[in-house]
Amino acid sequence: MNITRLIIGAVLTAASIVLADSGSFKVLTYNVAGLPEGLSSSNPSENTPYISSRLSHYDLINVQEDFNYHAALYASDSHLYRTPTSGGAAIGSGLNTLSNFPYIDLVRTTWNDCNLNSGDCLTPKGFTSLRIQLGTSQWLDVYNLHTDAGSESGDLSARAKNIAQLLAFMENYSAGMPVIVMGDTNMRYTTIGDSARLFSEAGFTDAWVELWRNNTAPAATGTALTCAFPFPSGTTPEQMMSCEMVDKIFYRSSAVLSLDATSMGNEDDAFLHPTNGTPLSDHYPLTASIEYDDADDLRLSDVVGGPHGDWFNDVTIMAGGVKRLTKLTLAGGERVDSVAVENDGLAARTWGGTGGTARSIALAAGEGITEVKACQGQKDGNTRVFYLQVTMSAGRTLAAGKETSDCKTLTAPSGFMAVGFWGRSGNEVDRIGVIWGKL
Repeated sequence: MNITRLIIGAVLTAASIVLADSGSFKVLTYNVAGLPEGLSSSNPSENTPYISSRLSHYDLINVQEDFNYHAALYASDSHLYRTPTSGGAAIGSGLNTLSNFPYIDLVRTTWNDCNLNSGDCLTPKGFTSLRIQLGTSQWLDVYNLHTDAGSESGDLSARAKNIAQLLAFMENYSAGMPVIVMGDTNMRYTTIGDSARLFSEAGFTDAWVELWRNNTAPAATGTALTCAFPFPSGTTPEQMMSCEMVDKIFYRSSAVLSLDATSMGNEDDAFLHPTNGTPLSDHYPLTASIEYDDADDLRLSDVVGGPHGDWFNDVTIMAGGVKRLTKLTLAGGERVDSVAVENDGLAARTWGGTGGTARSIALAAGEGITEVKACQGQKDGNTRVFYLQVTMSAGRTLAAGKETSDCKTLTAPSGFMAVGFWGRSGNEVDRIGVIWGKL
């Protein structure tokens, strides 16, 4: 796996977080055909400003081929959180996300495999991943992708390897998390030997298959369900959605947050040239409305720390039910070196390294952790967790590390207590959040 860039996302502020257990948001995936003029089959120098002015109706947008007209795409847009460009054609991936929600942990990954025939190896195509915060306890992993193009056997093979690489990345980065994947897959279910079904095999729902195909994907007949381009005047929404696009929206719920696509449509009518009525890109824009809802017995807290180390998430072992935390060990000195957790009936877990002085506390029956104070600071240019203090429902405390001036107190929702942690760690604890559970 070639991770080409790791970027800290926007700062999470109290004013940007919605205090709700459930809600909905509108997504858009759109290949904006932003190759240099003359190479694009669209007219991006003229059309990109029109696209930019029409993006405000969507809460979360993934764009592909955002290459040489990136500044124009962002110029009239008002989303508070937008990924920085990775460069023009031959330099960047063309993948960017625009969001009304703050994000952390943006990673750009280049495919390990490509087939030369469609120019796929001439620019670092791949996928991006980031984690957005929908609300106080609602976190969602969002992926944007653009796979190998073409229909030759080498293209089919490269796409299969692309998706396998993506799913392998998710097993680590998105363990225990709800996920949305949107982008230009260059795949159709009707193509014999293609890889679109790998997503359903990995537990994902295709919003188009669910809402417009009665949960039945088209058969791999070799005959594509194509649409005219552009759509003739008077084409109905039902006619637009009867054909299969290579642009797709997949989603997967988790034990902490359920997702449900309630509508999906083709936004062609919203992205037409104002004078000649032609599409603003050589791809159709697809949208979906997604509802989300907290689990009854699990919540994720806010986080403290930086985007370093490996991801961990105790939610992954809670699938069989929430288990009471019975013992907690914190090790630290100048910073927090490790966090070790034991739960009823579950294997003990340790996140972090082997340094520091360790202190443990066993929780009595009926006792739980209801408050966690965490402080962050800089070490060797990295943001790490410098201090951690937990407070029990009976008033007892346990702490490790040294306090800084940059601290946050994480408080359990009513009726909940800490059952585990999530975050990032290496030789020390780099980021920490609490998993609140209701027993």
